[in-house]
Amino acid sequence: MDRLDPAAIVVPGVQVRVLGRCTSTNSVLLKGPCTGPVLLAAEEQTAGRGRRGRRWHSAPGAGITFSLSRSLQRPVREVAGLSLVAGVALARALRALGVAQAALKWPNDLVVNGAKLGGILVETRSQRGATHAVIGVGLNCRHDAGLELRLRRRLGALDQFIEEMDRNEIIARIARSLVAALDEFETKGLDSARRDWEAMDAHAGQRLRVRLADGRVISGVASGLADDGGLRLLTRDGLCAVRNGRVLSARPA
Repeated sequence: MDRLDPAAIVVPGVQVRVLGRCTSTNSVLLKGPCTGPVLLAAEEQTAGRGRRGRRWHSAPGAGITFSLSRSLQRPVREVAGLSLVAGVALARALRALGVAQAALKWPNDLVVNGAKLGGILVETRSQRGATHAVIGVGLNCRHDAGLELRLRRRLGALDQFIEEMDRNEIIARIARSLVAALDEFETKGLDSARRDWEAMDAHAGQRLRVRLADGRVISGVASGLADDGGLRLLTRDGLCAVRNGRVLSARPA
């Protein structure tokens, strides 16, 4: 099994650290001050989290789990789109690595041929007039049929697409793509990332069932993103934007 090595994860301008085991890379970075860009990777997370507190399974050596911490100056109202910016950066890097069908599922999943390949968790806090943002990334490296059965969902893994897999190089290339995307977000906002996200939308033009934060379920045809990153749905009552919800199912319109 390849071991994570901070010297082999080269990301210009970013301090790289590796832990053998921790609760969650996001939690560790959120506790400390944001003094500069930091990437923290872990071989194992004991309390990895997905969106809305869901558990992220992270067995030693079976996946890639890391977080990137940095300060952002964009208005707070725009920070909600960070998971979309990160998704575009990850999908670009994965496609360049050989995962040609890597696509995005709103708001924070990476999928390939309908199977979940990974997820993104963005957490923020205010710090001296700026936003301390921590972007957590989790990717499946090795296919696990048993985990698929336990979770009752299809899972993708990098070893299904990349023959010679070096986790250090994969993290480095993803992180460099992420840093570039965040730099672009700082100067241009969400606009350019939104266009790229729509081009990689796994559900474009499909009929979706979406559970809203209040428990209601609505249906509509996926119609891209709103200006603030919300998911646009064409429903029987017209066009609406979902800003807090989860896609339950998708089928051809």
